[in-house]
Amino acid sequence: GKQRRIYRWYATPLEILQQLPDAARCMNEGLTLAGLQHQASLLSDTEAARQMQQDEQILFINMQEKRTA
Repeated sequence: GKQRRIYRWYATPLEILQQLPDAARCMNEGLTLAGLQHQASLLSDTEAARQMQQDEQILFINMQEKRTA
């Protein structure tokens, strides 16, 4: 039968990055945890997911148009 995956805890990629002991070393130059936290606070998780889905749709539409052109 189907196996169910059970997660011990849920976390966003930012939350996981913040838990790393040397998180600053893992980031690109010029990025800070404070800056990422500020950007994350601008949209709720749901709003960010909706925006990402809209952007994906636009991207795929543009890819299809280039393919048929």
